[in-house]
Amino acid sequence: MTHRIADTFYDSLNKLSQQEQKIVKQSAFDFQRDPSQASFSMHKVERGRDPNLWTARVNRDIRMVVHKKGGDTLLAWVGHHDNAYRWAETRRIESHPKTGAVQIVEARETIEDVITKRYVEEAILKPRLFSGETDDVLLSWGVPTDWLETVRKATEDTVVEIALHLPGEAQEALMAAATGERPVTVPPEEIADPWDHPDALRRFRTVENIDELKRALDSPWEKWSVFLHPAQQEFVDRNFNGPARVVGSAGTGKTVVALHRAARLAKGNTRVLLTTFNRRLADQLSEKIALVSDQATRSNIDVAPLDGLIVRMHAERFDETEIVDEQTLRQMLVQATLANKIDVDPDFLFDEWRLIIDAWDVRDAVTYKELPRLGRKVRMIASRRDALWEVFSSVRLALAHRKLTTEAQLAHDLRKSGEFPYAHVVIDEAQDISVPELMLLGAAVGSLPNGLFFAGDIGQRIFRAPFPWTAAGVDVRGRSRSLKVNYRTSHQIRLQSEKLLPETLIEADGAAESRLGVTSVFEGPVPQIQSFENRDLEIAALKKWLNGFSKQGIKPTEMAILVRQNASIAPLKDQISIPNLVIMSMHEAKGSEFRVVAAVCLDHNILPDDQRFLAAKDESQLDEVMTTERHLLYVAATRARDHLWLSGVEPISEFLNDLMSRR
Repeated sequence: MTHRIADTFYDSLNKLSQQEQKIVKQSAFDFQRDPSQASFSMHKVERGRDPNLWTARVNRDIRMVVHKKGGDTLLAWVGHHDNAYRWAETRRIESHPKTGAVQIVEARETIEDVITKRYVEEAILKPRLFSGETDDVLLSWGVPTDWLETVRKATEDTVVEIALHLPGEAQEALMAAATGERPVTVPPEEIADPWDHPDALRRFRTVENIDELKRALDSPWEKWSVFLHPAQQEFVDRNFNGPARVVGSAGTGKTVVALHRAARLAKGNTRVLLTTFNRRLADQLSEKIALVSDQATRSNIDVAPLDGLIVRMHAERFDETEIVDEQTLRQMLVQATLANKIDVDPDFLFDEWRLIIDAWDVRDAVTYKELPRLGRKVRMIASRRDALWEVFSSVRLALAHRKLTTEAQLAHDLRKSGEFPYAHVVIDEAQDISVPELMLLGAAVGSLPNGLFFAGDIGQRIFRAPFPWTAAGVDVRGRSRSLKVNYRTSHQIRLQSEKLLPETLIEADGAAESRLGVTSVFEGPVPQIQSFENRDLEIAALKKWLNGFSKQGIKPTEMAILVRQNASIAPLKDQISIPNLVIMSMHEAKGSEFRVVAAVCLDHNILPDDQRFLAAKDESQLDEVMTTERHLLYVAATRARDHLWLSGVEPISEFLNDLMSRR
């Protein structure tokens, strides 16, 4: 006897209250032990389309929908009595005749009104997206046989709603095809058991015992979050003779691709580095890599934040040196200008050191004089560079004399040493990699087969200034692909968030990334964007909104409040007073995801941040401030899976005004 759980069971379980979820979980444990217990009062779904669907009693009102066939059982859905029967009566569970994968298929009649009534006028005028596709092609995408004609009627207005009623793999294939990509399918002859098909493995989870069932119900999304869609498989399996990159907007599965690619490369018994830009994100990668690889494979993978790894590797290879802090470095630069009798703005001087001299490891006056303004937009005459070089040269000598160094110099030292213990490096959140880090990795493994692989989104660049990768010795042209299907964020949240960015983002080296054609695989409520007369009114409304989700059974750990300034965190904790509710800065939230997100205190002087405006020295720096602040709000908004709230006190952020005017 085999016991399984469907992803639809998780979905429905999460919609119950916390107390109801506890009761359901206990019933699921009891069902795992002995499905024949009389207390379940098993009833066959008489008016159903599937003769193998039954309901099992949880309490007076809640029922589990169970599929029973040949001694095997599947927990398919759970909910209140009438809802459970309605769900069961309109579903069937079967192997697809073309792909062979097991599917949960919804009755086609459930959306007939959508096709024949709701969009009838638009449907007459707008073209059918899939009218030219053959039955064989649509079936290969996982479309059930009785849905073929409905799918052919889909227009740009109806495709999302139609897709949402299809089995998961068909839904994703239609979304991909609607954005101009040809869906990738798995040949059925390669799969012996319908439950072993990759599409089925992403929807159904086999549980061997009570302990495994408990883990599955306590952290249901843990396994599902790392399953790979066939459309992403190409960049996991493909071999490259140079650096390669996968890009895509938030929620399109870039991290999943990075995880599976690292695991695939590690099977070759070579050392693989899976890295990102901070410890928290590296810890998340470490947890997830265990879900996509066996113990032998994991032993070949090191997961670490790139900056920390560089510090450790440098300490192992060179004499111990201390990293200079920013205040000390600024003082050394100012002292050098005084000694050389040069009048220069201290902030400009520091940025020139950080973005040019230190970042690109400039070692002589000729190089500095001829170097293009990489990462800088301010032009400078040659005589001015000659004078400044004396300052930077003396600071280098002073640092060496005091046995001090910089983080950038650690990377440059390692690059020049020529020693690197990894054959492959996979970098997640690659949009925030620094110049020295990229130069190090490019020199170490950039020329090796499958040596460098990047996953990132330039729309989420919030920590580093942009620079041309080709100047750092890394060229991904011809080996870059954009993911277009969003698996994490609802259609409504994605649409609102994308309005914060231009349709095409241009890299520093001229490479363009189009944001058009991205689509989400599920629907949700429209984000709430609000303004208030004062902070007390904003917080009171926010608290009421969050408490509503608590009553629905959404856990505080599944909700987050994000703020632009750290100073807002402590007051919010006191005023909201929901135990275990996540409250953090927008920067800190990078890489996280929650069912419910509220980005608050978005006043006109907070976002964009007034302090950053005051520090900007010219129009180009002001442009950079505006760009990164928009990116930051985009990052915050796309942390939400189902529900999003954006608010501030009048006058609110111009970014919120833009969104409100474009709804």
